[in-house]
Amino acid sequence: MRVLSLTLRSAVVAGATLSVAGSAAVAQAGWSPVDRAMGRPGTAQPGEVHRYSFPRADLRVTVGGIEVKPALALGSWVAFRRMEEGGGKAMAMGDLVLLETEVTPVLTRLQAMGVAPTALHNHLERESPRVMYLHIEAEGDPVSIGEAVHTALGLTKTPPASPPGAAAAAAPGLDTARLAKALGHGGKLSGGVYQVSVPRSEPVRLHGMEVPPAMGVATGINFQPAGGGRAATTGDFVLTADEVGPVAAALHEGGIAVTALHSHMLGEEPRLYFMHFWAVADAETLARTLHAALGHMKVRMPGA
Repeated sequence: MRVLSLTLRSAVVAGATLSVAGSAAVAQAGWSPVDRAMGRPGTAQPGEVHRYSFPRADLRVTVGGIEVKPALALGSWVAFRRMEEGGGKAMAMGDLVLLETEVTPVLTRLQAMGVAPTALHNHLERESPRVMYLHIEAEGDPVSIGEAVHTALGLTKTPPASPPGAAAAAAPGLDTARLAKALGHGGKLSGGVYQVSVPRSEPVRLHGMEVPPAMGVATGINFQPAGGGRAATTGDFVLTADEVGPVAAALHEGGIAVTALHSHMLGEEPRLYFMHFWAVADAETLARTLHAALGHMKVRMPGA
């Protein structure tokens, strides 16, 4: 696949006229205009990031008899950050979870509306049905970017936003305090899954702008209960080239399979590689193996 690099501008891009007024509206009204374009509210994240989540609760995906919860590995997302303080333009990055039949319609619509694909690949192995992950990037008017993403996802069966105040399901069978201690990093419960995010210690830059961890450059580790103290774990390590080999070896030694190794971005500094993994075993044992793998990386320690 030939990857095209497009940039959103307040002009005609790929045949679509992008709104100049949208940037001014966002500068004056915060993220509310983008929320309306997205059809759902976003959430504030560290690093002045505004992030939108699109769980694929419509899908019933299994891996080795385990039904994958949306919060484990089936969550589309798009994150925005203003390119200058008080300005209307923004950088956006995201990851869309798609069935194989949805890839071409969604990719075609995004490109026509000025949003660039930066990667298309698997994250899991032997899942049924087959799932693909489309990584995207755009710069410019965030309302126009939001409209493009909302329009493209309208070609899928991605569910609408959950009602306000919908409670997050617990994760029975997981002792999250013991997991956090074994892993060396704490997380949060979301959609019946324990999610941990581990930022890198050095900044990541793209087009001269710092990319905060919440825009997809933090290592993500997720645990879904599998009964009897066991868990399914998956996620991705965000690595520099020198870290790839040692992390892969640590995972292999602990019985965790590497399911993919690839890039998600174009032109970032330092160059990053994303190593996806999968295992089902005793949850605390998995956490200790993942802790050992993190020990081969330059990561930010808790409280730093």
